[in-house]
Amino acid sequence: MEKRQDSLVAGLRAGNRAAAAELVDRYYEQIYLFFRRLGHSCLVSEDLTQESFMQAWQHISQLREAGALNSWLYRIAGNVSKLYLRRHKGKEVVGIKGFDVPDDGEAGSEITERDEQLGRLKDAVHRLPIKLRWAIVLHYMQHLTIAEAAEAAGVSKGTLKSRLSRALKALREQVI
Repeated sequence: MEKRQDSLVAGLRAGNRAAAAELVDRYYEQIYLFFRRLGHSCLVSEDLTQESFMQAWQHISQLREAGALNSWLYRIAGNVSKLYLRRHKGKEVVGIKGFDVPDDGEAGSEITERDEQLGRLKDAVHRLPIKLRWAIVLHYMQHLTIAEAAEAAGVSKGTLKSRLSRALKALREQVI
């Protein structure tokens, strides 16, 4: 896996369009879901995902090491989201998607109760300040390690842990 990533980054740095296509194929869904989980609409998420890959292509020389590609892409996506939110300040962000709940044959009332809890959680995550929301989305929804999420957010591991702690406390207060 590491060799493939090294060769992918080498191809990107060389301007290889096949490498660019592989980058998009490999990371499109993750980056798109990141935007959806931050609360952007489907259409906006698609646009922001495209913009993120364009930025990655244009700034590939700034990637220091191939092993950091994943968190580097999330950092770009985070910056693209920040810029979008700044430009569209005051306009409402649609809502959080991407909390997929598998149907495991539960009774109707149990499903309804779980759906209500999930709805409250989605709303609570959406109400978090953006820095806390990013910490939750990067670590718990995008499944990045603390180190990867911290790098993607551009903060230290301690700062990310603090944000996660504050976010979880706020979510507990809002949902329970």
